[in-house]
Amino acid sequence: MKPLFGNLFGRSRQNNLNDFSGLHTDMHSHLIPGIDDGAQTIEDSLGLVKDLYHLGFRKLITTPHIMNDFYKNTPEVVMEGLKKLKEAVAGNGLPVTIEAAAEYYLDDGFEEKLKRKNLLTFGENYLLFEVSYINKPDNLKEMIFEMQINGYTPVLAHPERYPFWYGNFDNYISLKDQGVLFQLNINSISGYYSPATKKIAEKLIDNGMVDLLGTDAHSTKHIGVLKKTLQENYLGKLLNSGKLLNGKL
Repeated sequence: MKPLFGNLFGRSRQNNLNDFSGLHTDMHSHLIPGIDDGAQTIEDSLGLVKDLYHLGFRKLITTPHIMNDFYKNTPEVVMEGLKKLKEAVAGNGLPVTIEAAAEYYLDDGFEEKLKRKNLLTFGENYLLFEVSYINKPDNLKEMIFEMQINGYTPVLAHPERYPFWYGNFDNYISLKDQGVLFQLNINSISGYYSPATKKIAEKLIDNGMVDLLGTDAHSTKHIGVLKKTLQENYLGKLLNSGKLLNGKL
């Protein structure tokens, strides 16, 4: 079978990808205005949608934060914001499909939300969640199990960004053994977050452990980095791996 993007390897950096059209779908972003730390105005939202469209994305699944303490969003708030965003996008003639799920923070309120089964998911009941960047949750294994017995497939947002796992790669293997899907931030491949994050991202790619790619776009600064990341050979390696689920969303 012919590789989706041709033979990227061995080429000079300037001959790498031109856009993300082969990925088609971005499943992690913060585009709904004014409800989290992403876009703050509808103008911000439209600017990001236009930028992502010009980068080759044709479907955007935006995932606002839901946290007990900071972003107390509900499915109703998210869906109302999505409606306004879709109207604005259509009014500007952008041929982009936009849906919404959420990025759930594993805090004290998450278990109660899980029990109510009123959660925003994408794909085949995929549930995107994140944890603290400081400390691994004591109940992570139990919460993963609870997601699964309630019919959800847990998707860990940007596993490469949690420093407490860097010292022992077996932590990642254990999560995969539990059935957790991994969503990598595209910009991690360029070293945007840190050299250590880049190193782990590359190791996850080398080991075939990445299931989904997302921009995690919050603002235009992320767009500029995405353009630079197109020149990274590890991005080409991942896109050619045949392991990504983005095209099925």
